[in-house]
Amino acid sequence: MLPESNPEALGLDPAPLARLCATIERHIAEGYHPGAQLAIARHGEMALYKSFGKASIGPDKAADDRTMFLMYSNTKVVTTCAIWQLVEDGLLRFTDTVASVLPGFEANGKGDITIIQLLSHQGGFPSSMPNAKVWGDQAELRRQVCAFTLEWTPGSRVHYHPTAAHWVCAAIINELTGRDFRDVIRERIIMPLGLGEELYIGTPESEQGRCADIYDTTGPHKFTVRAPEATSAFKLSGVPGGGGYGTARAMATFYQALGNGGELNGVRLVSPRMMEYVTRNFTGDRLDTNMGFAMNRGLGPHSRGEQDVIRGLGTLAHPATFGHGGVGSSYCWADPESGLSFAFFSNCRQDQDGGAWHNGRMETLSNLAHASIVE
Repeated sequence: MLPESNPEALGLDPAPLARLCATIERHIAEGYHPGAQLAIARHGEMALYKSFGKASIGPDKAADDRTMFLMYSNTKVVTTCAIWQLVEDGLLRFTDTVASVLPGFEANGKGDITIIQLLSHQGGFPSSMPNAKVWGDQAELRRQVCAFTLEWTPGSRVHYHPTAAHWVCAAIINELTGRDFRDVIRERIIMPLGLGEELYIGTPESEQGRCADIYDTTGPHKFTVRAPEATSAFKLSGVPGGGGYGTARAMATFYQALGNGGELNGVRLVSPRMMEYVTRNFTGDRLDTNMGFAMNRGLGPHSRGEQDVIRGLGTLAHPATFGHGGVGSSYCWADPESGLSFAFFSNCRQDQDGGAWHNGRMETLSNLAHASIVE
């Protein structure tokens, strides 16, 4: 865990951060979400960590420092970090086809899909969805992902794959290590960073009481618990593209490592060259046809780049800033130029308007974090 510091000691202006916190508190008061959590770190120390509002309602339970939030697609970058490690182990190459490392995946015309295409949302099978049988059965997972069918020619479009691509990643990790992907991620990423009690890809029943509920909304203060996310089985499953649970402090710590060339406090996850490579823009200015705009896709996260606006990372971000979001609820990122990392979680999906409110919310929150950098 990162040592605690304060904004001033880390070269941050506390005034924009106070406005950031006040904005989160206002959104909760206005009924956009019951609770939230924020963490901002820099240079290997925690500048700010704060929980807001309620982890659950009916019965009410306050969010606190040990509350874990559903990370949704922020989980993707944790999962792909394990893929990066397999490349550095010499067990995999980004230019390999998926089928060359996962025999059988070539079924239904998928034989030419590369790892690069898989990780940059160009695989061509975004709607594929394995059923819950794969949650605890590696053989069934392998069978189902190999049976995925194409919707268009791989590489011909950029289109966000909500869960399909990262179920394939999980099957690859299983195949190349001979072990469950959740165990590999925990032992090679989570535990070395000292996050064993604050980040789970597959949350054990003993820790599920710390998980905030996740809600849908039909208007201010109108919240409905989502299913199957509310179930113990879902929390335990560790869906690799959207089922991790963690604290904002844990994800700000994880992104400290990524933004620092893959290393944090003597623990190296991957090499600096790897981080430079996977945070490149592999999709150029091509439209992500699911998002409706260019996303500057890397091999896991996406980057700020230099266009007028970017989703989630803040327009004020340095072009090298990279990160990922979670549907209508959250965003995590790192700015390698300044050493800042940021994690925000809320417990209500604000995606009913196509994500417009959430995108505006994250633009404001991320820009306030960037505006705090003064040294």
